[in-house]
Amino acid sequence: MPAQFMNFIPVGVRYMLVSALAFALMSSCVKLVSTYGIPVFEIVAARAIVSLLISYVDVKRKGISIWGNNKQLLVARGVAGSLALVCVYYAVATLPLAEATILQYMHPVFTAILALVFLRERVQASTAICIACCIVGLGLIVSPSLSVESAAALPMFSVVVALLGALGSAVAYVIVKRLSKTEDSSVIIFYFPLIALPFSLFLLGDDFVMPNTEALFLLLFVGIFTQIGQIGLTKSMQTVAAGKATAYSYVQVVFSIMLGVFLFNEIPSGWTLAGGALIIIGALINVFGSIKGSAYKPKQAS
Repeated sequence: MPAQFMNFIPVGVRYMLVSALAFALMSSCVKLVSTYGIPVFEIVAARAIVSLLISYVDVKRKGISIWGNNKQLLVARGVAGSLALVCVYYAVATLPLAEATILQYMHPVFTAILALVFLRERVQASTAICIACCIVGLGLIVSPSLSVESAAALPMFSVVVALLGALGSAVAYVIVKRLSKTEDSSVIIFYFPLIALPFSLFLLGDDFVMPNTEALFLLLFVGIFTQIGQIGLTKSMQTVAAGKATAYSYVQVVFSIMLGVFLFNEIPSGWTLAGGALIIIGALINVFGSIKGSAYKPKQAS
């Protein structure tokens, strides 16, 4: 029966579901390993080592230069991605898994604003609706935090850091979009851990904590699940329209809520569920609105 059901799911959707689950498991491993006293910068460094080795092998397999053409922009992408990763991991370690994941999906708001300023891209009506939904949803999620007596209050510093992570992801996305015109995707990916590793080691300083066997395996799984997630995402983008693939990525929120309940006994509040629903609805409106808008663009004569 499960096999017959899977036959009805397109291959590209299956890849995206695997990717979403892998990223949710990666976040769970980050949260678990942080309970062993492993600093966030050490977790970032561990992931960077795994990603750097895999990315280097991939670039060499293609027989292209690892340094690329636009080195300044490639370094900027690496810096933006590294800062975003630190913020995301800190949010995952200090917030309930569901809230940390939902806040990360505020990135369409920042991406739209940055694309308007730096790429001169017009803000579509669907994007404007997305921004409005995300802002209202964010307000619902953090509103209990404005009352010190509320049991559902979230640490505001962690919420701000999570939003900075979403902003960093948006900056990295905009830079990648511009780099994609001149650089191979493998080179762009390679620069991320290339910058993240020395960056995280420098900030880690003398705070290194020798992981025990369990923590070491969790650190390894952070890298493994990240790689599975990236492969699934890439495969999905290659087999279905990017907009449709992105829409299915939001199931990661569902996976994160489930893992938060079963692994950490984190029950999302009504405020979180309501705000998260608005953010996801807004993001989906943006995705499908972009698909519809591109479908009605006049085709150029060949």
